[in-house]
Amino acid sequence: MADLRQQQSAFAAHLRDPAANPPPPGIEPRRMAIYRDLFFNNIAGLLAANFPVIRRTLGEDAWRALVRRFYSTHRSRTPLFPELAREFIRFLEESPDPGDPPWLRELAHYEWIELAVQIDDSPLPAHDPAGDLLDGIPVLSPWIRALAYDWPVHTIGPDHVPPAAPGAPTLLLVRRDGDGSARFAAISPLVYRLLELLGEGGHSGRARLQALAAEAGVEADAGFLAQGATMLERMRAEGTIKGTVPRA
Repeated sequence: MADLRQQQSAFAAHLRDPAANPPPPGIEPRRMAIYRDLFFNNIAGLLAANFPVIRRTLGEDAWRALVRRFYSTHRSRTPLFPELAREFIRFLEESPDPGDPPWLRELAHYEWIELAVQIDDSPLPAHDPAGDLLDGIPVLSPWIRALAYDWPVHTIGPDHVPPAAPGAPTLLLVRRDGDGSARFAAISPLVYRLLELLGEGGHSGRARLQALAAEAGVEADAGFLAQGATMLERMRAEGTIKGTVPRA
């Protein structure tokens, strides 16, 4: 059993990094090459399906070199294939390389978040779909994410790579529609901050709008609250807000 375990370890080490680890003895080189290509190409194919923009933007040679680095050095914390993309992001966060493009990590997160929202199985909390959004406590959909990036990730691609990050952050909202698809939309700083406040829970929509007005340095008068109520209703219509729960 010890010999078998040792052989398996040598086999796995060679598959992950053949340049640094010789193959175990007794295996025909042609068969070993088949195993090497099979394992690596499976991982490369799965990642390419999750990060198509990165693959096209980097080019095939740089993309395969990046996948090879991930494949040979990263130790995944899950055996689940749907989690492989998250492991790739963890690898970019924990093992950055000076040669990586500065936008790489954020673009990877942007491409991954679509899958993350689609497969999120968080339960929808109890709520009143027709509740008053000003007097009640708005309930956000568990299948949305408000995102803030330094780079305009939604514009990066093979034909456009910004030379530098802009001065203002890129703010996006991704939500899962009723058909299970993910939708992205650019949002303003006020909407982004409102979503942050609503996500904290515990306060009425009116109180959150008043807090937003105070942060913005404007008066929470009737006009501001009316505009805020319209914004909340639009969020409910699009599915970002699911309804309300009563105040305690």
